Amino acid sequence: MSKVIESMEKALEGLKDNDTILVGGFGLCGIPEHAIQTIAKMGVKNLTVVSNNCGVDDWGLGLLLKNKQIKKMIGSYVGENKIFEQQLLKGELEVELTPQGTLAERIRAGGAGIPAFYTATGVGTLVAEGKETKVFDGKTYIEERAIVGDFAFVKAWKADTLGNLIYRKTARNFNPIVATAGKITIAEVEEIVEAGSLDPDHIHTPAVYVQHVFLGSNFEKRVERKITRKEVNV
Repeated sequence: MSKVIESMEKALEGLKDNDTILVGGFGLCGIPEHAIQTIAKMGVKNLTVVSNNCGVDDWGLGLLLKNKQIKKMIGSYVGENKIFEQQLLKGELEVELTPQGTLAERIRAGGAGIPAFYTATGVGTLVAEGKETKVFDGKTYIEERAIVGDFAFVKAWKADTLGNLIYRKTARNFNPIVATAGKITIAEVEEIVEAGSLDPDHIHTPAVYVQHVFLGSNFEKRVERKITRKEVNV
């Protein structure tokens, strides 16, 4: 019954070129850093990556960009990554920018088995180009398709051996919905406890969505920018 795995390499044996992967996190907060580093070492390429953003130049999903392992990026914000900008301008990277709420709902819909939905966000903008529209009660909406990944990678604080997950504070972010939308979902965690140890009311992701749990160590938990107040001499 245990879903605990000894190595991330073992969990990723089925990952291959041209797969679509969903990655939790927001900025560098709550990213599955062990999974990303393992994918970078594997060298798989032409990946479609779905995540709120694409890390920074030397950390997070930026590592996969640096290796040119990403063919297409579906995300909401890319302003922290110069490599991303360079590859986009050179035509080396396909990018689908999606409003953040729409992206979250596309992933949530994928996990819920809903193939598409309508939203008013993006109507009359570049976001709407090439998409079907429909009028409800006199208002125009655009159709957005759900997203399902071949793999989904999340970072949780605590798990039990069955794969029930608890996230901690702002590191929850995109992780719960990402966990539901992968054909194979891998969670890396800071602590694993025995089944039955977690209060059911505290569980954020039920075990039914999780195929593998990996106990990580030495999480770096980097911060994109550190801004400190300059000392003022009085």
